Amino acid sequence: MPVEVPVDKVRQQAMRILAAWGMPDDLAGITAGVLVEADLSGVDSHGVGLLPDYERAVRAGGIDLAARPRVVREGPAVALVDAGAGFGHPAAEFGMRTAIGRARTNGVGIAAVRNSHHFGAAGHYAAMAVERGMVGMVTSSANEMCGVPTRGAQARLATNPIAFAAPAGHNPPFLLDMATTTVAANKVRVHHLTGSPVPPGWVVDGDGRSVEDPEAAREHIHQLPAGGLTMLGGTAAMSDHKGYGLSMMAHLLAATLGGGAFPAADPMVPGRPDNIGHFLMAIDPTAFRPTGAFESDVDSAVDELRRTPAAGPDPVLVAGDPQEAARRQRESSGIPMPPALLGQLKGICGRANISYLLED
Repeated sequence: MPVEVPVDKVRQQAMRILAAWGMPDDLAGITAGVLVEADLSGVDSHGVGLLPDYERAVRAGGIDLAARPRVVREGPAVALVDAGAGFGHPAAEFGMRTAIGRARTNGVGIAAVRNSHHFGAAGHYAAMAVERGMVGMVTSSANEMCGVPTRGAQARLATNPIAFAAPAGHNPPFLLDMATTTVAANKVRVHHLTGSPVPPGWVVDGDGRSVEDPEAAREHIHQLPAGGLTMLGGTAAMSDHKGYGLSMMAHLLAATLGGGAFPAADPMVPGRPDNIGHFLMAIDPTAFRPTGAFESDVDSAVDELRRTPAAGPDPVLVAGDPQEAARRQRESSGIPMPPALLGQLKGICGRANISYLLED
């Protein structure tokens, strides 16, 4: 059974681990904050459960833990940011802050980040724009080929997420955060940690057959040359070509635009920076309409969706509702963590020679 751990303990543990690896305190605080925010929102696939993967990446080399992002090319509404081969969390936050600043002056601001690594949950950065009254859109590339193109037998694309957030008035913000594969690869990792079967259609082998054993599914994603994650839609009959196209769109915006790598042509090599790219855009609604008009109309649209008659016992939801519900619960009860993950984090603490805080 999962153990519910207080949020502050999880945040403190993540910060201590990152600092022990050599990350300056302010950068460790940003990175830990993004990870814990994902856990709070119920997005366990992108929370502190990523730290075992990050440890392997740090030990392999290629990540500059002390890197500070900087603008290397800019225009009135745009900026190209070099992440310095550091973790993506500080670079993406810097990029979105840069985009927001330009949007205040120009109505829209865009930052492209290159030379980065994994940045956690894309929705976090889109939500940064909402916190400042703006619309946010984020895409990212990734370093691992795990998505199988339509009609393909091998993975050629990464999960390449897309996030979009819009402010509302009396409603919570509209927050869409999605992988362009049927699920993110880390969702399969969660099933692997808990030992639960992978839902049919998430992962396929080289012959297109569904793989539901969590160990075999993980192997098809991370080790075996054939098979991998299905594209959003799952099958040709369910229009997986749309997920395939969205994945490529996300990559072109996030990586190609700023000079990031395409993993199929430039596979990741241990010890070498991944050169992941991120695309971050902020739009100021007041550049188009009077203050508050956009938010009012978002409320009207959301309210209409909530009034949709339900086909079953569960009500119609709007993007962002599950995260909001998870946050309310977990802020009081704590973050549920599988024993297998706790064991992995305890091992990390031992190897880093720091105190383990997550169990009494």
